[in-house]
Amino acid sequence: MRTQVGIIGAGPAGLMLSHLLHLEGIESVVLETHTRRYVEERVRAGVLEQGTVDLLVESGVGARLKKQGLVHHGIELSFSGHRHRIDFQDLTPGRSVTVYAQQEVIKDLIQARLDAGGQIHFEVSDVSPHGLDTSTPSIRFRNNSGDMQELKCDFLAGCDGSHGISRASIPEDALRVFERAYPFAWLGILAEAPPVSDELIYTYHERGFALFSMRSPKITRLYLQCAPDEDIAQWPDARIWEELCTRQTTSDGWRPAEGPILQKGITGMRSFVVEPMQYGRLFLAGDAAHIVPPTGAKGMNLAIADVRVLARALAEFYASGRRELLNEYSATCLRRVWKVQRFSWWMTSMLHRFDSTDGFEHRRQLAELDYVTGSRAASTSLAENYVGLSMDS
Repeated sequence: MRTQVGIIGAGPAGLMLSHLLHLEGIESVVLETHTRRYVEERVRAGVLEQGTVDLLVESGVGARLKKQGLVHHGIELSFSGHRHRIDFQDLTPGRSVTVYAQQEVIKDLIQARLDAGGQIHFEVSDVSPHGLDTSTPSIRFRNNSGDMQELKCDFLAGCDGSHGISRASIPEDALRVFERAYPFAWLGILAEAPPVSDELIYTYHERGFALFSMRSPKITRLYLQCAPDEDIAQWPDARIWEELCTRQTTSDGWRPAEGPILQKGITGMRSFVVEPMQYGRLFLAGDAAHIVPPTGAKGMNLAIADVRVLARALAEFYASGRRELLNEYSATCLRRVWKVQRFSWWMTSMLHRFDSTDGFEHRRQLAELDYVTGSRAASTSLAENYVGLSMDS
C-alpha cells in the first residue's frame, strides 16, 4: 500500500486531518484499531469553540452541526447560592460555543471521507510505525482479516490518543514530558431529563465542584467532583442525585431536573504535554501530544487546531516543496497548547475544592469568583478563552 500521509487513529484529529488533506488534493489512509461502531458511539463531551465550528462548516462537514447543535451565548458561574452569567455576545461579539457531541462530529467526518472514496481501515491490530527519521516512513499493521500489510507514505500523523503507539514509537530521549495529576476526578452521568437551563452552569460548592450540561433537549449531562480512586459502585442513583442537588440548588430554588440515569462513570483529571510534537516525519496531534482537564472544554478543540496547522503545512509542502511550516509545526501548536493548558488549569483550580484545613483556599476561591463575575475585564478574559482563541494565535 502507498499513500502520501499515513494517519494512525480515527478520532477527531485523524479524521479531520484526512478530510482537510482531501480538500487540498492530498491522499491519506486512516488506520483505526476499533470498529466503526465503537468510534461512532463512544460518548465524549462536545463543547465546540467558535473556530472549530467555523472550520467544520467551511470544510463542508457542518450540515448536521448547524441543524442539531445547541448554540450557547454564555455560561453561568454559581457560588454561594447564586448564579452569575458570563455573556459571550456582550464580551466577545459574534462568538459563541456550540454543544454538539464528539461522537456526532466523528460520524460526520467518517461519512464525508467514505463518500469521497477515502480509506479508513477499522479493526486493525499490531500497528507499528517504522523509519520515522528517514525519507521513507511506513506503518505495518494487521488488517481485520489477520493479514500483515505495510503502508508506505511520505509522512505519518500520530492521532491515536494518549495511550497509542505513535508517541511510544519516538525514542524517549527525544521527548520532554510535562505532566500534572489533580487530586480529584469527575463522576459524570447522562440522564433522561430535559435541561432546565439553556447554558452550562459551573458550580463551586464547599462540598466540591459540579457542572450542569446537556446533550440534547431531552438529555442532561451532569458532573460532580469526587476522589480519583472513587468506587462507582458506592454511588447508587439516589446518592448521585442527592449530591448534585445539594451542590447545585441555588437560593432562588433552581435545581437540576431528575430522571433515569442512562450512563455513569468516573474520569480522572490531569494535564500533559509532550515536546516537541514531531520527530522526523512523524507528527503528533490531539491527545497523543497533550491532555487538558475537562473543566475548560478544550480537548477536541485543541486537536482540531493541531490538524489545521498540520494540514496547512502539508499543503504548502506538496504545492511548493517548502518545509518551513512543517519544521515549525511543533512550535506553532505548542504556543496555543500552553495557552489552553493555562486556561484549563485556571478554571480547574478556581472551581474545585482542594484539601485545606484552615479555610484560606476556600475563601481565596470565593474571592476569585467574586472578582471574575464582578469585573468586566476578568469576565472578558474568561469569555475570550472559553469561546476559543483565534486559530492563528
